[in-house]
Amino acid sequence: MAAPTMALLPAAMRSILGARSNRVLRAARDLQAGGRGGGGSSGLLRRRQSSLPQLDHVDRSDEESGGEIDWDNLGFGLTPTDYMYVMRSSPEDLGAFPRGELCRYGNIELSPSSGVLNYAQGLFEGMKAYRRPGRPGYTLFRPEENAQRMQHGAERMCMPAPSVDQFVSAVKETVLANRRWVPPQGKGALYLRPLLMGSGPILGLAPAPEYTFLIYAAPVGNYFKEGLAPINLVVDDEFHRAMPGGTGGVKTIANYAPVLKAQMDAKSKGFTDVLYLDSVHKRYLEEVSSCNVFVVKGGVVATPAIRGTILPGITRKSVVELARDRGYKVEERLVSIDDLIDADEVFCTGTAVVVAPVSTVTYQGRRHEFRTGPDTVSQELYTTLTSIQMGLAEDSKGWTVAVD
Repeated sequence: MAAPTMALLPAAMRSILGARSNRVLRAARDLQAGGRGGGGSSGLLRRRQSSLPQLDHVDRSDEESGGEIDWDNLGFGLTPTDYMYVMRSSPEDLGAFPRGELCRYGNIELSPSSGVLNYAQGLFEGMKAYRRPGRPGYTLFRPEENAQRMQHGAERMCMPAPSVDQFVSAVKETVLANRRWVPPQGKGALYLRPLLMGSGPILGLAPAPEYTFLIYAAPVGNYFKEGLAPINLVVDDEFHRAMPGGTGGVKTIANYAPVLKAQMDAKSKGFTDVLYLDSVHKRYLEEVSSCNVFVVKGGVVATPAIRGTILPGITRKSVVELARDRGYKVEERLVSIDDLIDADEVFCTGTAVVVAPVSTVTYQGRRHEFRTGPDTVSQELYTTLTSIQMGLAEDSKGWTVAVD
């Protein structure tokens, strides 16, 4: 029986493969025909099968439950869901992303010389969707802020970026396609990971000729293994997360692998994570590996100012506004290690961690303890923020976006 023609292949397969060469087209035809192609094409097929998404055509998006997940013990790990969203910008698109589509979650194909693999030309975002209480539908928290931050980062990394409307629409489509994976109310959230990368091939140091925007999702619980319990940090004055004039202020993938060494060393000694100092004076707080930091002293809430080396966190921005609304004086300034040692409270903020209280910070071998518990600023802000995010309190600020 002859293999089907290319016209019969699913559009999602054509999109995710980017199959422009006859060899790739033959391999795709062989795959859809059950791998019956012989001779030289079978070897090519085997090499490419690992990079194909699983296009099984079974629409499970209307099912209510995400398989055999134990929602009561959901951690922050990768649980593959059903669909991902893919959109590309080619040279002829002149920096635009003309269209995108959902396809089955699976591996993607990249050239060995792609800009993201060779020169780390890539960005990512982190977002959460919550199941609404008492009625159907889901809630996103300030997705336009993520879209704008990606645009800002794309400009720094010489990449085109989707418009805010394209970004938010793609996120909504991804949530709805994976709605059976959204945890029950109060059990967690559907974490969304938008990616923007230089997927086109480039050998010399230059922007890639083609870009891919992709969103995948996974149901998650608490980020730290401590759950909602206070965490323990260690200050690292040897490794630095960012430097003036670098990319610390954008969410590029290049910012994260460099912290792994310090983070792994800290965890091997029993700490939860690392708190980094500035690379010039080595005495001012910057941030933790994946979240912003706040200190509280006498009713004054202080956090390091955004000056190009610190990521402008969306949770950080929201907590600053909520704290001011609740009558606290909030200072965005240089926060020294001495300010930290003298603080009453310390806490971290981020999409993944939300608001995480800090029990201890160890600096140069000395352990400093801070207030935690129900009567703290961090607990007050955590409750206020999560009530808005999960639809348990009125959103007078218009921060949440409904997904129906």
